[in-house]
Amino acid sequence: MRIAVLLSAGRHPVSGAAVLPRLEAQAIRIATRLAEAHGLHAGPDAAYGLHAGPDAAAVADALGQGLARIEHIVLAEGADPVPALAARLAATAPTLVLAGRRSQGGDESGIVPYMLAAALDRPLIPDVVSVAPGEESGTLRLDQSLGRGALRRLVVRGPVVATVHPDAPAALAYAFGQARRGVIEPLGPIDPPGIAAPAAAIEERPYRRRPKLVKGAPTGGSAAERLKAATGESGSAASGRLLVDPDPDEAAREILAYLRGIGVVAPARSATAGPKGS
Repeated sequence: MRIAVLLSAGRHPVSGAAVLPRLEAQAIRIATRLAEAHGLHAGPDAAYGLHAGPDAAAVADALGQGLARIEHIVLAEGADPVPALAARLAATAPTLVLAGRRSQGGDESGIVPYMLAAALDRPLIPDVVSVAPGEESGTLRLDQSLGRGALRRLVVRGPVVATVHPDAPAALAYAFGQARRGVIEPLGPIDPPGIAAPAAAIEERPYRRRPKLVKGAPTGGSAAERLKAATGESGSAASGRLLVDPDPDEAAREILAYLRGIGVVAPARSATAGPKGS
């Protein structure tokens, strides 16, 4: 079984420093429990070692989390990584591709795994917390998080793309010696013939505050009827009495009658009712 883990350079939520996203570190733990896995990263900043840039150093941290090898596809600054990743995955054909639900602190739309699955014509299983070999040869057993502790078990036949849920087992402790022994293989620019990532349909619009719905307003009917309900000219508000400069006693009686009508105040006892036990 061959497993590839997609890697990205995230940002620390406090310091803003480049770090390996937590979900990708959790994906590495899942992958290394199954079989030997390798990392795959596409982006600029291909220099490592003493002259490593911040993004490259963040990706290199994956070696200390359990990976023995990382493939780095060199891209120009701002280039779309999906076509190059799809071409490399099509060439190596791993049985399982693991990725985080989204990056951390950077461009974290979370759409890259879906675009890769569409480009490779593979199924995508989101929010996975564990993966194990299935009972039949060539199958995988995945536990998918449904929220609030609920899980759904799926048995699929590879190859498949899966994203990792935060409820997955925590990442392994960083091992400095293992990071020193790991290897990063820079790959030259890849021309993906015949593989194009699907265009993302994204529309940007200025934020507009949504109007609040009137509680108890009817959802059907004409616009005039809905306006009457909103202004109190129909429904329960229309059955009340309008008192202009009323006498205090009369106003108190109307308020008490209304509270009794809606059940807040108990109904008045009958004057003819005798005491209990009579």
